[in-house]
Amino acid sequence: MPKAIRIHQTGGPEVLKWEDVELGRPGPGEALIRQTAVGLNFIDTYHRTGLYPLPLPAVLGMEGAGMVEEVGAGVTEVKPGDRVAYAGVLGAYTERRLIAADRLVPLPDGVSDIQAAAMMLKGMTAEYLLLRTHRVQRGETILVHAAAGGVGLIMCQWAKHLGATVIGTVGSDQKAELARANGCDHPIVYTRENFTERVRALTGGAGVPVVYDSVGKDTFPGSLDCLRPLGLMVSYGNASGAVPPFNIGLLAQKGSLFLTRPVLMAYTAKREDLLSCARALFEVVESGVVKIKLERTWPLEHAASAHRELEGRRTTGSTVLLP
Repeated sequence: MPKAIRIHQTGGPEVLKWEDVELGRPGPGEALIRQTAVGLNFIDTYHRTGLYPLPLPAVLGMEGAGMVEEVGAGVTEVKPGDRVAYAGVLGAYTERRLIAADRLVPLPDGVSDIQAAAMMLKGMTAEYLLLRTHRVQRGETILVHAAAGGVGLIMCQWAKHLGATVIGTVGSDQKAELARANGCDHPIVYTRENFTERVRALTGGAGVPVVYDSVGKDTFPGSLDCLRPLGLMVSYGNASGAVPPFNIGLLAQKGSLFLTRPVLMAYTAKREDLLSCARALFEVVESGVVKIKLERTWPLEHAASAHRELEGRRTTGSTVLLP
């Protein structure tokens, strides 16, 4: 019987339990995969705390990689023996799992299982943010919050490759150097600098066309003030807490701003979009344009310790859990 990390109630890392789980045979359209690596993401903490409520008990985790062991009736997307990965499908914190086969992406030889688990959710998020939510153009200046985080490091490298000037916020000098080494032209240490004033200064007072904000409550008001008229505020995470309600008239007052709250699942709902997104990510990784920084690995059964590190802002890059 496989083991998994499950929660029976919401709360701190202590609610994560390592226990046996029942697992049947794959049904129509399903695949059974043996997981070799599982990605750790901030959304996992939102599920654990109840910020994003789940039916309980629940297995956490939104991305993983491994090998197909068996497929159900009608499955044509993958076959037993295939190396695969996925992102955006709840239930990753487990040794084996059943999953809809059309959510699986075959892995190219040039991408390892651990690399895949470290990058699928973060990298495909970077793809849709930079190429579809707002298509970054050569010569643009953009603002990326949490530039030394898992998504941030990928975005900085990819945006630099696209020809953008990248401004990024970070929490320490060490993270500033890491961001700079990964394509961030102007790291701002937000703990001692006013990022809004610095962005305005760096853009000659004009502001930026787009802000990518995964921090949420603490950065949202200042982010709006970084935008030029008709700029786009992309709020795609809540690391500091959810953005509180506000009067949408504020968007008019600050220059007819646009606001979106995108999620990967919407951008990859169609299989053709999922495969296109993954192919774009694999291409920049295999070519060396984007390098995936693996911060560290933890045994899956020690997921609680990994959550504490992540929530304590003591991580950079990606963390992978090993079943």
